[in-house]
Amino acid sequence: MNNPRVIFAGTPEFALASLSALVESGITPCAVLTQPDRPAGRGKRLTESPVKRYAAARGIPVLQPITLRDQRAADEVAAFEPDVLIVAAYGLILPQNVLDIPLAGCLNVHASLLPRWRGAAPIQAAILAGDEKTGISLMEMTAGLDCGPVYATSELQIGEQETAGELHDRLALLGGELLVTHLEDILSGRLKASEQDEAQASYAGKITKQDAELDWSRSAASLLRCVRAYNPVPGAYFFVRQQSAHQPDEREPLRIKCWRATVVRKSDGQPGTVLQCDRDRFVVACAEDALAIEELQLPGKRRGPVHEIAQHLDLEGQTL
Repeated sequence: MNNPRVIFAGTPEFALASLSALVESGITPCAVLTQPDRPAGRGKRLTESPVKRYAAARGIPVLQPITLRDQRAADEVAAFEPDVLIVAAYGLILPQNVLDIPLAGCLNVHASLLPRWRGAAPIQAAILAGDEKTGISLMEMTAGLDCGPVYATSELQIGEQETAGELHDRLALLGGELLVTHLEDILSGRLKASEQDEAQASYAGKITKQDAELDWSRSAASLLRCVRAYNPVPGAYFFVRQQSAHQPDEREPLRIKCWRATVVRKSDGQPGTVLQCDRDRFVVACAEDALAIEELQLPGKRRGPVHEIAQHLDLEGQTL
């Protein structure tokens, strides 16, 4: 299909990598769908999505419906007469009447090797599960959750210390590359999609702040995966009781974020006991082995290495 009419739907940086890859390959969308501007930062100022900023700077029409279940929003999409709708981390559900609009259907750039890790947080889920590899899937969109047939995949090895943020950036670039490599063959019908194996499906639900609290009754290896998976959002954390001679029982516990850590093999101590707290590291006993925390962040402070934080905390021997 020569000069296809493309509508691109996406919102965050992950989506921007696919949109910019399309434009750089010579395909400029006739319109972009992105989520409405949201309050962000300490000032809670309305902030445009990365996709909107990119599109607006290039004169690409931008649509920002609150929902696509509104028929008026569907009519706006249909008015552009798209050949294909390409979706990458858009964040809104596409109802069947929208899926039916493009002549060649809807294509999704998904950050996992489907059918593994369908859903909202596949990057974090892969790290939490200890997967050795992940990747990108180009999928035909259907009404179900990431269950449409797959056109192409590309794999990446997950580094032993790689964070979700680092893996996200590599997958975003890979998604753009895979999209532009196969789009022409998909639209022409030369590349056929294969159905997913439902028996192999797994799901990655939305992440909450509560998910990121470190539970010392787990193994150090699993907690290290939590630290990596929740870096940068929402940030793994634990609580410390503050010491005060004047108000021993009234002060709120400190919530401390943990950004970098390693596993210390074979340690003694009840889970949650602080075994070591010095300039180099902060070691906490776990159900199996111990977690050596190397980068922390106190409330309202910048993240930094342990030696910058240790002077503010006297934790050795405490139980968290």
